[in-house]
Amino acid sequence: MKRKILIVDDEPANLRALERLFRDEYEVLTATSGVEALASLEHHDVALLISDQRMPEMTGIELVERTVALRPHMVRILLTGYTDVSSLIEAINCGHVYKYITKPWNNEDLAITVSRALAHYDAVKTRHSLKMVNDRLRARLNEIAELATADGPEARLGPALRERQLDLVSPN
Repeated sequence: MKRKILIVDDEPANLRALERLFRDEYEVLTATSGVEALASLEHHDVALLISDQRMPEMTGIELVERTVALRPHMVRILLTGYTDVSSLIEAINCGHVYKYITKPWNNEDLAITVSRALAHYDAVKTRHSLKMVNDRLRARLNEIAELATADGPEARLGPALRERQLDLVSPN
């Protein structure tokens, strides 16, 4: 299954160029505004957002900030020919922006960046899935430990099981 990337730019020529660059490897969605991008994100599980910074109505940074709650694991790249350095630094430092790329871009460099961004996305999703599994296992282990330490014939297993539980739960 192809991963989805969403490209947002108010300039149709840029949208077409980026779509041509990525359509063979990825499922490419496009939007001409931040509002349109947010609507698209409501319906699609997008792995990567590439957004122009300077657009009417909503800047790329504003879009990125609004997507964090909607798609927390999605990787975000800003693409622009203009710089509002303080906003850009804030977005990057908050962890909302994976990379900032200037226009005009180099197709090969951008393709490599997208590939790395999607590898990062995969790692983040895997880490999140593993954390969820670990949390469920810890909860189940606590239930078992409580049952084992209850009064009854199996009470003698309690101390050994509790010791093993602490070994499994304690972070390394």
